[in-house]
Amino acid sequence: MRIPFFVGLLGLTSLPFHSQAQSAAPVAPAPAAAQWHLLDPKADGVQGISAQRAYRELLTTRVANPVLVAVIDGGIDTTHADLKRVLWRNAKEIAGNGKDDDRNGYVDDVYGWNFLGGKDGRNVNVESYEDTRLYAKLKPLYEGKARTAVPEAKRTEYDLYQQVKKSYKEHYEQDHAQYAQIKPIYEQTQQLAEKLRRELGVTRLDTATLRNPVTQDEQLREVALMYYLNLRQYDQPDLESVLAEMKDAYEQNKNLVEFSLDPAFNPRSIVGDNPEDTKDRSYGNRDVMGPDPMHGTHVAGIIAADRQNNLGVLGVAGGPVRIMAVRAVPNGDERDKDVANAIRYAVDNGAQIINMSFGKYFSPQRQAVEDAIKYAESKGVLLVHSAGNEANNLDQVAQFPAARTIAGQPFANLLTVGAAARTADEHLVADFSNYSPQQVDVFAPGVQIYSTLPGSQYGNLSGTSMAAPVVAGIAAVLKSYFPGLTAQDLKRIIMQSAVPTKLQVRQPGTDKLVDFGTLSSTGALVNLYQAVLLAQQQDAATPKK
Repeated sequence: MRIPFFVGLLGLTSLPFHSQAQSAAPVAPAPAAAQWHLLDPKADGVQGISAQRAYRELLTTRVANPVLVAVIDGGIDTTHADLKRVLWRNAKEIAGNGKDDDRNGYVDDVYGWNFLGGKDGRNVNVESYEDTRLYAKLKPLYEGKARTAVPEAKRTEYDLYQQVKKSYKEHYEQDHAQYAQIKPIYEQTQQLAEKLRRELGVTRLDTATLRNPVTQDEQLREVALMYYLNLRQYDQPDLESVLAEMKDAYEQNKNLVEFSLDPAFNPRSIVGDNPEDTKDRSYGNRDVMGPDPMHGTHVAGIIAADRQNNLGVLGVAGGPVRIMAVRAVPNGDERDKDVANAIRYAVDNGAQIINMSFGKYFSPQRQAVEDAIKYAESKGVLLVHSAGNEANNLDQVAQFPAARTIAGQPFANLLTVGAAARTADEHLVADFSNYSPQQVDVFAPGVQIYSTLPGSQYGNLSGTSMAAPVVAGIAAVLKSYFPGLTAQDLKRIIMQSAVPTKLQVRQPGTDKLVDFGTLSSTGALVNLYQAVLLAQQQDAATPKK
């Protein structure tokens, strides 16, 4: 999924909208304010989900039951101090013996499975975009041809090529322009930071240092003050954190222009399968961490970071909730075959909830994914999906996995989530979030969400990728304390208990003010406290056997 860009950080540049502030680990518990998404709107003045209030006032006398949440993502750091106790372990599998002990078709799948790996242990990291892959496939067939010259049976594919060609060229121009902008600014900021550290005699340019720099050089003081103001504006602790994020943005964009947009690039040879064969499930390897587990590690922490170890952060869900790692999302666009197989693997190995913080805008094997979603429904599994980060109206621009079937019907077991910010004002909706009165179900906190990062570190990331696991965490809490709830019950309770607001907010991607209620089917923000109340009412009304 492409990540939106925001303008203004450091007064100089555009960076990916996920800002990251890392700290050493293990660390003492983060201040409550750092995890604003867990707080209560009335008591704390932020648009959180009232998780702490729900635990404190409603759940202390109830018994929590085991729940398994699968995270289909780019990988999870299985050694993280705040995750290692909550990770699912396949009790039927003997680690490292090279055998499929439980005979589920996957050798040594102790923590989950990696559908982006080869049998030799190598892994796909960077992938091409779906429009790049389709462009490479269809260009030899249709480039330079008029539609009337194409056989009628092939005209749908011809029309797809025209869409793909337009999308590919737009992304090519956009990504190259971003790379050309970021590279010199990253290098310039590196040089300025190095000069500041040298002149000020410090090793770290934190806000305290930049606010009152010990120097008589007025020009240097002005530069330091500019950095200080921008760090405060974007809630960053030091310039080094920003530089780390700028480096990440630079490297991401470099990968985009050198690999993801290259029609000749084909990393799938690493996996060694036929990516067109959606019936094939026997591929991959056991490495659920992969080469870049940042995104998945952050998502996993939002759902269920250890609430009992007195370290770091708190997951939305606690107690016996466990996380299964399923790696299927590279840096680039995921493949439909991998998504379908990841869903089926999670379902077959006991997951009751699946988080899917990924998406793309072309889906050549959509039927395989739809069949997997329906398979999950037949097994009572709820899927939670991020709405996407391109400020699109999903009623006008299709995103996949879609919220509706090919026939146009909503999935009974799929929730689609947009991203909200902490303030109850015109900026409540994240300016990058996709939206839709029909295709997006609810909004959840998704801006500056503090969670786990690889290497037992922590930091803030933003995106609908962060909003979806907030909702998956809510679903896990409900399923844990009210185990009789079905996937349809979970979806209904989360939607019905979400808190509506009639605020005038900025429509994502514009300065236009619109009614918040028009941006999703519920026009509401999820709230765990209200969801537990509604689940209690249903539980009380259900005849006991």
